Amino acid sequence: MATWNSRGLRGSTLEDLINRTNEKYLENGLALIQKVPTPITPINIDKESRHITLAYFDQKSTVDYIGVVQGIPVCFDAKECAADTFALQNIHEHQVKFMGAFEQQKGIAFFLIYYTHRDVFYYLPYEMLRFFWDRAVEGGRKSFRYEELNPAYILPRKHGILVPYLDALSKDLEDRE
Repeated sequence: MATWNSRGLRGSTLEDLINRTNEKYLENGLALIQKVPTPITPINIDKESRHITLAYFDQKSTVDYIGVVQGIPVCFDAKECAADTFALQNIHEHQVKFMGAFEQQKGIAFFLIYYTHRDVFYYLPYEMLRFFWDRAVEGGRKSFRYEELNPAYILPRKHGILVPYLDALSKDLEDRE
C-alpha cells in the first residue's frame, strides 16, 4: 500500500503546464485530453486548512492523461528528470502493460519527460520506452541517457503553447507508417 504526503506534489508544476496546454488544445479544437485522477483514501486531514496531509492510494494508477487527438486515442504519463540519466524505476510495470494494451487497441501511448536541468521537454514514444524497458528486463541498463534519445522528439518552444506535444505526436504517427 503506497502512501501519499505533501512531498508527493513534486511534479505539480509540470502537471500545471500540461493542463494549461491541454486547455489551449481544447480551445483550438485540436484535442480533448483529461487528467486521470488518482484515487486516494485520506488518513489525516488538517482541521484548519481542510487539506489532506496523509493518504493511501486505493489502486495503482495507469497513466496521467487520456483522451483523443483528431480522432486518435492517446494516453500519456508525465515525468520530471533532474539529470541526464532517467531511471526506469520511475515507471511502473503496470503502466508499461497498460500502454502496451492501449497501443494494441490502435491508440498512441507516450511519455512527456521534462529535463528540468536542461529546461527541455521530450516526447518519448511508447516504442522507444519499450526498447529501454526490455533492455533492463534482459539484464541491461536500468536507465537511459539523454544522449540515447532521438533529438527529433525534443519539443520546440512555441508561442502560447507551454508543452507543445502535438507536433511530436504527428512525427510519431509518421514514423509508424
